[in-house]
Amino acid sequence: MMMMFSRCFVSQFHALVWLVVLHAVHHVGGAILESQAPHRGVKAYRPLQDNNLEDVSASSVAALRYDPDLRDVNIVATYSDHHGNIRLGRVKMGDLSSSWVLENPSNQVSRKKKGSQLVYPRENDTRMEESASLSTTEQSGESENEFPHVELTSPAKLKRQSLRRERRGQRTLELIQQDKGTDEQMQETAIENALEQAKAMGHALSLAKDELYDCHELAKKFRAMLQSTERNVDGLKKKGSFLIQLAAKTFPQPLHCLSLQLAADYFLRGFNEEDAAKKDGSRIKLEDPSLYHYAIFSDNVLATSVVVNSTVLNAKEPQKHVFHIVTDKLNFAAMKMWFRVSAPADATIQVENINDFKWLNSSYCSVLRQLESARLKEYYFKANHPSSISAGADNLKYRNPKYLSMLNHLRFYLPEVYPKLEKILFLDDDIVVQKDLAPLWEVDMQGKVNGAVETCKESFHRFDKYLNFSNPKISENFDAGACGWAFGMNMFDLREWRKRNITGIYHYWQDMNEDRTLWKLGSLPPGLITFYNLTYAMERSWHVLGLGYDPALNQTAIENAAVVHYNGNYKPWLGLAFAKYKPYWSKYVAYDNPYLRLCNINE
Repeated sequence: MMMMFSRCFVSQFHALVWLVVLHAVHHVGGAILESQAPHRGVKAYRPLQDNNLEDVSASSVAALRYDPDLRDVNIVATYSDHHGNIRLGRVKMGDLSSSWVLENPSNQVSRKKKGSQLVYPRENDTRMEESASLSTTEQSGESENEFPHVELTSPAKLKRQSLRRERRGQRTLELIQQDKGTDEQMQETAIENALEQAKAMGHALSLAKDELYDCHELAKKFRAMLQSTERNVDGLKKKGSFLIQLAAKTFPQPLHCLSLQLAADYFLRGFNEEDAAKKDGSRIKLEDPSLYHYAIFSDNVLATSVVVNSTVLNAKEPQKHVFHIVTDKLNFAAMKMWFRVSAPADATIQVENINDFKWLNSSYCSVLRQLESARLKEYYFKANHPSSISAGADNLKYRNPKYLSMLNHLRFYLPEVYPKLEKILFLDDDIVVQKDLAPLWEVDMQGKVNGAVETCKESFHRFDKYLNFSNPKISENFDAGACGWAFGMNMFDLREWRKRNITGIYHYWQDMNEDRTLWKLGSLPPGLITFYNLTYAMERSWHVLGLGYDPALNQTAIENAAVVHYNGNYKPWLGLAFAKYKPYWSKYVAYDNPYLRLCNINE
């Protein structure tokens, strides 16, 4: 029994020694060759891998001389324990005795020929490499893996494996770069997909809202909101219209100052007594029908001065132009004083007080009689009642005091005011003359009484916009589509006027409209009726209207016009005026006049 145990132990010990020697030779041989020739290429080791090794020495073991520099070289030893399991251990070269012999790796080939050792495929070599690497990193020197066969690795194979690892590393870097490019493309695609998904989500939410809301209830709420908004808008429009009308009929403080200063100086200097004592030496020119006569009825001193100045400055023969100015009692002294100290040269100017026309009374004049009636007072004064604003702004402009002023209706009595004249050009105080108007006296009016520029280019300037055609008195006598015209610059043939009794026609229709059912207040509606079929249409270039309400007039038409008219609420002497139209008026204002400077009237 002891003999068998000793034999078994000896055989195991020999096997262990043999394995240790083989593995030591494998590692030490490779280390020696690499240390002696570190710069040799892979080709120097290729003969060791050649299968035709007949020239190799037949000796099975070749002793290599011990090198002291290899003392610290680690040797991995493989052995089997008492259970028969293969173990790996690590020993330094210096710890081995001198009796240890290193085997030449070339002997491995001869053993392959003899069939003493099996040759494994390449994957087994790789597994062996991994196992050896694992055992090297373990400081304990033990491994649980089992290796049934062990094969030594040559330096050439190690070199190839190193090259393969480098190629794998390079390939890995290339794959990483490709992955980065792919990731960027995927990221861009993901962003695009996210936007599309967001749009789809928004659409889905919109559809969801439509499904969640009660459409009928929502429509009711929207209608209620719309009605409320419309009421607010209508209220704001009426309020705005009322405020504009209020601003239009106010008299600016500088103009009020001007009238007061002129009137005070007129009486302080005694011009009133002087004018009353002297006889008017220009009476001959005032009644000469061969001269160019103008009629201006106004209570605005500054506006009247602009009309006179612009006419005289653009006239070729200013000495032939005669201006007949009529104002009220309140502004008579101021008007007289202005044209006494600031009258343009050569032109003849007459200033009269409407209160001096004794023939103009309520027994003769229908308008004066109506102005004294309680019905008209009620119609006018109820404009101050709060309900009048909510009733609409259509009638507000007709409640302007100027429409109740007799100066506004004096134009229908021109033959009575100027009995010696044959033709007269009526001018409003809100116009500016830009050309010589003398050629108007040469126009053949073909037997018509009124020469005016028609305004029927716009549909809202026809008869049906001024007159009440629901009343049979109007609808039976006038054409609703008849072309309208405007006061402001009108040539009146006073001979034809007297012949056709135009003033009588005017009185007739004024009496018919005592209850205000035919038209509202104002002078244009009765003018359209009075001069119906008796108006001569002049060329449009003589009179361009709308500078007081239309901001989009043709600039060329304005500059080529003989007369521009600021009809509307935006008068040039008010802060409401359109800035682009004001220079046509302001260039005829004498801003260096002492009275204007005193009252702070400037551009």
